Amino acid sequence: MKQELIKALKEKYALGAFNFVNLEMLKAIIEASLETDFPVIASVSEGALKYIGEEETVAMFKSAKKNAKVFLHLDHGKNLDLIKRTVDLGFDSVMIDASSFPFEENVKQTKEVVNYAHNKGVMVEAELGTLAGIEDEVKADKNIYTNPNEAKKFVELTNCDSLAVAIGTSHGAYKFSGESKLNMEVLSEIENLLPNTPLVLHGASSVPQKYVDLLNNFGGNVKGAKGVDEKLLYEACHKHNICKINSDTDLRITFTATIRKYLSENPEVFDLRKYLGAGKEEVKKLLIEKIKLLGK
Repeated sequence: MKQELIKALKEKYALGAFNFVNLEMLKAIIEASLETDFPVIASVSEGALKYIGEEETVAMFKSAKKNAKVFLHLDHGKNLDLIKRTVDLGFDSVMIDASSFPFEENVKQTKEVVNYAHNKGVMVEAELGTLAGIEDEVKADKNIYTNPNEAKKFVELTNCDSLAVAIGTSHGAYKFSGESKLNMEVLSEIENLLPNTPLVLHGASSVPQKYVDLLNNFGGNVKGAKGVDEKLLYEACHKHNICKINSDTDLRITFTATIRKYLSENPEVFDLRKYLGAGKEEVKKLLIEKIKLLGK
C-alpha cells in the first residue's frame, strides 16, 4: 500500500479509501476495484470492528478480496491496544489518530504505533489538525487547520508513512452551509515542506445530491446535507499531494437510499438478498465514478 501511495504522489492522483461495515459494502468496494482495474483501500473504523468483529473482518476481507488490488486499513484508530491487534491480524495499514491531544502526546503515541507496525511491515497514517463533525467515535466541534511547520516537525519526529491534514473538510453529511471551500494555501505550504510525504484528506465525501434527494423522497430526513465539491477533490489530488481521499458518508447515504426505494416499490419483498443486493450494486456504481475522478 505504501508503494501505491508513493506512486500516486509522483504521478499526481489519489487512491480512494472507502469505509465498510458489512459484506455488501466490502463487495461493492472490491468489485469497483476489479471493474476499474485500479487499487483502492477498504477501511474499517473502531466502531465497524466492534460491529463485525476483529477476526471476522480480516477473514471476510481475505475471502472476498480474491485478485483485487484492495488494501485493508484501520481508520481513526484511537485505542493503542486495538491498533496493535489489527497490525497482528494482518492489516495492510493502520491509522493512529491522536490529533485531539497536544502535539507532544500526539508524537508520543504515533511513534509507539510506528515502531510497532513498522517491525511487522505495516504502514502507518497519522493526523495533525482537527476536522469538525461526527463520524462513528470521532467527534470535534470545530476545524483547526494543520500547521505546516508543525507538520514537518511531526513527520520527522514520528517517521509516519502518510499524514492526514485538516484544510477545511469535516466528518458527517453536513460539511458546509454555503459554498464548499478548502484551504489550498495551507495545503501548498504543507506539501512544500513535506514533498515526499503522501497526504490524506479525511471527511471528503461529496454527498451526491441525487442520493440525498432519493433518501428524502423515500422517507429519509437528511435535508440540507452537503459535501465537498468534486472539483475541489480533483484539484487536491491532481494538482497537489493528496494521495488518499476518504469517503464514508457517501456510501452510507447511497446504500440506505437505494434500500428505502427498493422496499417502498416492492413491499412484498422480505428477502434480504434482494434489497441488500440492490444497495450493493448502487454503491458499486458510485465507487466506480469516484475511482475515475481520483485516478489517473
